[in-house]
This record gives sequence, structure tokens and C-alpha cells, in this order.
Amino acid sequence: MKELGIGIVGAGAIGRTHIAAIRAVDAVDLCGIVEPHQETAQKLKGEGLPVCADLDALIASRPVGVIVAVPNDLHLPVATALLHAGIAVLVEKPLADTSAHARQIFETSQKCGVPGLVGHHRRYNPIIRAARSVVTSGDFGDLVSGNVSYCVYKPEDYFMPDWRRSAEAGGPLLINLIHEIDLLHFLFGPITQVAALTSNARRHFAVEDTAGAVLRFASGGIVCATATDAAVGPWCWDITAGENLARFPAHDAVSHSFSGTRRGFSLPDMKVWTHDGAPDWTKKMSSSVTLVGHEDAYERQILHFADVIAGKADPIASLEDGLANVTIIEAIKAAAQENRVIDIDAPQTLSPPDSVANGGLF
Repeated sequence: MKELGIGIVGAGAIGRTHIAAIRAVDAVDLCGIVEPHQETAQKLKGEGLPVCADLDALIASRPVGVIVAVPNDLHLPVATALLHAGIAVLVEKPLADTSAHARQIFETSQKCGVPGLVGHHRRYNPIIRAARSVVTSGDFGDLVSGNVSYCVYKPEDYFMPDWRRSAEAGGPLLINLIHEIDLLHFLFGPITQVAALTSNARRHFAVEDTAGAVLRFASGGIVCATATDAAVGPWCWDITAGENLARFPAHDAVSHSFSGTRRGFSLPDMKVWTHDGAPDWTKKMSSSVTLVGHEDAYERQILHFADVIAGKADPIASLEDGLANVTIIEAIKAAAQENRVIDIDAPQTLSPPDSVANGGLF
């Protein structure tokens, strides 16, 4: 029997993904959807889904938790209204359009004593959990270097909503690379310095269409990350990992590679490379693929949200993590605009993923 009533604000592409996840699990019930676009709202009603007139109506129905999947610049007012009403939130990434707004969401959650998560769903993917196990086991050693690619060509109709062309809320840095920042943060810990370049030469919007960043970690490792929504190629987690086949195809390609003092590995294939003896570039390396079972990351995220609401788990992807990620994206933008290396001063405290309270996910 379904127990917890979960609502959704925003039924665009990612909102529909959350709707499907809620309907697929037994622990929660979809109790209300707010969708201001009337044509979309009517389609949802036609599918028999519970559509609410507005946010106030959803709050009045007293869901125990709500997923916030509206445009980035609306995350702050929607999330804080829900938190003040005593309703737990799962805010889609990025937590907010600015670090100041992200901090307000985080601090409102703290003051109200109401829990929240940020929608960095990859943390629930068994591939990422396997990668974290390689890193935390000590087999990998210390991070030395890495390469991350986010390379896709988004069609023109993707940019019809004004906010996706806005320097304040759009662009592959805030919309897409933030997932990579969270992944790096999750695997390797705090980022302490960034340098970057950006370009809008392909689409000529006010926001970038291409960016490259060099990230230094507290451990001393350096990772190069590129992101573009205007280039053809399969080198991107979204279109290699097979994580959301309803929206994206899966290609046989690698999107991430990381080198440590003892081993190296790539994603999403989870191929691990090592020398049989002491590391030596003149010696042949061997590789092995870590096999992982398939689990839907969005469904696992919903189940975890239910556990957090019920007080059974600590957040795996906390609002504080979301704040740290937005802070780093802002530093990347500043580094590109000011043509200098930016130090990251904000604390980056990881959520406790290895806690027993996290429902056995790790």
C-alpha cells in the first residue's frame, strides 16, 4: 500500500521523469501536480493525473514532500514557500540560479527544521556507487588527473523557453556541468581552485554554449572538464550511461576518465586499469570491468526521499551539497570572465553516503 503523498511543481521534461519514477515505486503516491502551462496541465488531466490549480492548492492538500522542477530562477520562491509550510523538498539541480539563492534555500530548511534534497540523481546510480567504492577503498590511490566531457547537440526547440537562453539561469554550465561538479565533489572531495574559458560563438545567446574548466582539488589532483550543448559527439554521461532511455539513447563511448596513483578508471563502462606490479609506463597494463546491476537512479532517489521524510535516512545529496556545487559553477564563470584563477573559499561538506542511515545504498 502506498503511504507518502508526494507532489511535483513543474511538469516539463524532468518533471515527467519524476512523475514516472513516483508511479513506479510503491512507497509513495503522486498526490498533486502544479503546471502553469495550461495546455500541458490539460494533457496531464487527460491522463488521469492529479493536477492542482496552483502552488497554494498543492500546499493545502498537505503532501509530505514536493519535487521542485520549475525553471532555475523559480527554485527559491517555490522551495522556500514549501519549506515554510513544513513540506520537505527535493529541488532539481541546480539548487538555485545563484549561490545566494541556494544559501537561502539551505538556511530556510535549517531554520524550519524541514529536510531537503537536491536532485543530483547520479549519486543513486549503481555505476557511480561502484566508482565511489573504488576510490574510497584505497585501490585507486590519490587522484592525480582526470577528464570529463559533456558533449551534446541540443535542438533549436530546446531553447524556446527564454530562461534557457538567459545568462542568469541557462547555459551548459549551470544546467549540465553542475552534474559533473557534483559527481567530482562526490568522488574526490572539495574543489579548491578553478580556471576557465567560455564561448557563445556557436549559438550567440547571452549565455555560453561551450565552456572548459580546470579544477584543482584539496587532495592536489587536477581535472579538466568541458561542456557544450552545440557540438556533435557521444562523449557525455547522459547519452552513454543508458540512465534515462525514455529520453536519451545510449552510445558505446566513454565520458569520464580518472587517473590515480595506483589505478585508473573510466565511466560509464567502469573499466579499471592497473599494472600487475609497481606502476611503470614501460609495462603493459591490464583492465577489468566492474559489473553492476541495473537500478533506476530516479526511482532510487524517490525511495531515498521517502526515507529522509520519514526520518529513516540522512540526505545523500543534501541542500548543502547543492549550495557547494552552485558556488563552484559561479567560480568557473568568474574565472572565465576575469581571466584568472579563482580560489573556492566556501566549505564543501559532503553528505554522509556511507552511513547506515542511508538505507543501505552505500
